Formats: sequence, C-alpha cells, structure tokens
Amino acid sequence: MAPSLEDPEPVENVLANPLKQKPQLVAPEPEHCPGPESQQAGKADSCAGCPNQAVCASAPKGPDPDIPLISARLENVKHKILVLSGKGGVGKSTFTTLLAHAFATNPDSMVGIMDTDICGPSIPKMMGVEDETIHVSGSGWSPVWVMDNLGVMSIQFMLPNRDDAVIWRGPKKNGLIKQFLKDVEWGDLDFLLVDTPPGTSDEHLSVNSFLKESGIDGAVVVTTPQEVSLLDVRKELDFCKKAGIRILGLAENMSGFVCPKCKGRVKYLDQAQAVAKPSQTRWVFLSWEPCLLTQELGWLVITVRAISTRSLTAQLAQRLDR
Repeated sequence: MAPSLEDPEPVENVLANPLKQKPQLVAPEPEHCPGPESQQAGKADSCAGCPNQAVCASAPKGPDPDIPLISARLENVKHKILVLSGKGGVGKSTFTTLLAHAFATNPDSMVGIMDTDICGPSIPKMMGVEDETIHVSGSGWSPVWVMDNLGVMSIQFMLPNRDDAVIWRGPKKNGLIKQFLKDVEWGDLDFLLVDTPPGTSDEHLSVNSFLKESGIDGAVVVTTPQEVSLLDVRKELDFCKKAGIRILGLAENMSGFVCPKCKGRVKYLDQAQAVAKPSQTRWVFLSWEPCLLTQELGWLVITVRAISTRSLTAQLAQRLDR
C-alpha cells in the first residue's frame, strides 16, 4: 500500500477555523505535531505519548483572543495585498520590492512590506537595509524605514548574523507572524504588501486566519511561464479559491529580458495565460515589461522601463477599487 500524508483535519476546517490561543507547553513539540494552536491539538494520532497532549487537549478551543488586537492594529491600513507563488525562485520578492517602490513613488502614499518568509527572508537585502535592526518602544515594534513612506518588517532584522539559519517548525513561525501583525506599529498605511514563501503551508494559513477579521483585499500570484512553475501556480490559485482570497491578478515574470546594450526587449516565453481555463477568465493577467536590474550598494536599481511598474500599480489600483 502506498504511504499517505497524515491529514488529521479536513482542509475546509483548516481554512475556516481561526487559530486558537497557544497553550503553555511542558516539552518541545514532536516532529509530527499538528500544532498546539490547531483544532486537532491533543487529539491527532501523532499526539499519542506526547508530554504536551493533556495540555493541548484541555486548552481553550475558542477563537484566538489576539485576533481583535490585530484588527485594531491594522484598522488604519487601507489595502492589504498578499504576494504569492506556487514555486520558489520565480521572482516573487523582487516583484514585491518593485511594487512597493512603485506605490511609494507617490509621496502621498504610505507603503509597508511584511516579510513572512521566515526561513528565507530576502526583502531586506533587496531594499538595501539588511544590516538594520528593529527599534522597540512602548507602542510596539517600529518598521525599518527604507524611505519616508516605505517601511519593512522582517525576521532578518532580528538575527544576530545575516547568515544564521532559522530552523523553526510551523507553530513558532505562526507566533512570529502574529507578532508582526499585532505588535508592529504600522500606523496609517495605504498599502501593506505581505511577501510570502512559496507553497500553501503554515505561513499562508496563519496570515489568512489572522487577517480574516480585518480583511484581505486580495492576492497577486507570481509565476514564470515554464510548465513546472505553472503546475504549482495552479495549486496556489486553488488555495486562494478554497481560502476565499480574491485574486487580483497573475503576474508573469522572466518571460524575456532587456538587452543591456541596445535596450531592446526579447521575449522568449509567453505561456502563463495557459494556466487559466475558459471558466476562469475573471483572473486578470498583470502586464509588466522585463526590467534590467543592477545591484549598487545593496539597492535594487531599476535602470530601464520604469514605466512598466507604474502601469502595474495603475492596474492594481483599478482592481482594488472594484
């Protein structure tokens, strides 16, 4: 018989139920722990013999009391946008960086990026602020400000050394994501971009649960046109459908390049639109030109076709107003 993945809780329940309050554990979580905040905590087969079983099973099963605190903290954030991808390496964090800078070109817009890629944070490097640290005050954690109107929060700012590995299981990741939402002093923002790791796992479920009350405006799904990427992006789109997350658009990346000599555009792949079936034409394909990028002192510099990102923000703004 072929092995099967342990699935102690139906996917509908995982997406619908908010995380409960984390109990005080008496021992480290075992390898196959469903998570002490899970509705199956203390009940799943993998809980048998765990020293925490009684603690988890008797913990309050009601909604997480921090959810209203998150909603209060984010009440002055106008738009919350998730940036998702099915596969890693498709340029999702690069896309988030460019989108944030494009929004921030309007001096009247306040923009924030929350980096939820706990094990592989890259936003600070792309923003040129990887050596910064978080300032903590009585009112909460302060984002690291790249510009007067563009702030970033990432686990990278909390690491003693930039090359330190973050070796955490899901529950600990969930706890930090909650802190990013509950304890960071985001202030008045026009756009909060949530950069996520690839896939459809703990980080995505946590963000969806924590923001369910305050509301998510939608998600931009980033892909490359190769079939191996499209295979995974279809799963990401299915996740959004099941989680009730509106798809603002599908962004195709790395379908071409701009010649650094003649500045001519060469497009060698154009297949991302094949990901949509005829019944799924409500999805919008966000068009943006390939950009020639260089690294200068840690800053990600757009050297050509800046009009492309301006066009992208206009498309998203139009979608958000609908």
